[in-house]
Order: sequence, then structure tokens, then C-alpha cells
Amino acid sequence: VLQGRDLAVLVDAAEDRGGLEAIRRGERLEGLLDLADELAAVDGLVLPGGESTVFDKLARTFHLDQPLRDAIAGGLPTLATCAGLIYCAREVRDAAVGQQTLGVLDVVVGRNAFGSQVDSFETTLDVKGYGSVPATFIRAPRVVELGSGVQAIATMSDGSVVGVQQGRITALAFHPEQNEDLTIHRTWVDRL
Repeated sequence: VLQGRDLAVLVDAAEDRGGLEAIRRGERLEGLLDLADELAAVDGLVLPGGESTVFDKLARTFHLDQPLRDAIAGGLPTLATCAGLIYCAREVRDAAVGQQTLGVLDVVVGRNAFGSQVDSFETTLDVKGYGSVPATFIRAPRVVELGSGVQAIATMSDGSVVGVQQGRITALAFHPEQNEDLTIHRTWVDRL
């Protein structure tokens, strides 16, 4: 329970859990998302960094893809970071063979847009509605096309879009959980 609310996490990402737990002064988060039925009972969903192709394969294997699509499209507040952004996108350039997405975020993204693992980097970004935050880019995507209902909330100095907002979906190309700054998680939770 987080501030009296249920919170679902698609993947047990230790860093996201750690950041969210710290907001509640060390209380343990319970109830990771196990069944599609549970989506109706949660107030927010975190789709963390990881591997978007694995998200896709597991969600389809366990028949979570359509319930996730319906819940997010129906207004479930969602924080999607890195692979989560890719998984939510309408289209992925350079997608893996057979890779599918939820298609709930009207953007086109490019996978690994900033290079491979060895090209990872950290920077500070101004994120609209969140302020100045540290951002870690690890094989990160880049938003290359925004649909009409999507607002860019973070850009790199070269103009590359790395954060977007569409309704109740906040999607970031970077990993906000890879540092001790809890601004992204705290602000997102406060908005639930």
C-alpha cells in the first residue's frame, strides 16, 4: 500500500521499488501485479526499464497484453520509463522481429537511439511538471514522432524528445530510478 493506494508494478524492478518504498519511509510495497483481474483495483502502473521485447513476449504469453492495453487506454495512470516507453508506443522503429507494443501512446520511438550499453550516460534534464532531474540513459529510446494528443515534457540539448505526456501516461526515455533523486517517482505518486 502506498499512501493508502494500491500500486502495481509490471516487473519487479528493484530500483523502482526502492524509490517508491523510500517515499513511504521504508514501508514495503505489496501486491505486485500477478493477474489481469488486479488491474481494476490499482491506482497506478509503473512500466519500468528493462527489455521491451521481453515485456511483449511475457505479456502475450500470460494474456496480460489486452488487459494492460485496456486499462491504460481507459485512463489508468502509468509511468513508463525506457523499455516501458517503447512498450507503450504506437510504433517502434528498428523493432525486433515480431515485437509488438501496447500501442496506447501515440508516439513513434527509435530503440537504442543513443547507442549501445557502452554509450550509456547521465545528464540533468528539465522535465515539465517535475523540474530539474538527473537522468540516466542506458540503451535508451528517442521519441521521433508525436501524435496530436502528446506533449513533449523533456528534450535533450539537440532537441531530441526524451519525455512525453499523453493524458494519464507519463513516458520517459531515461531511468529516473538509477540515482537517489526521487523527484519523478514522488511527483508521479502525488498525482495519483
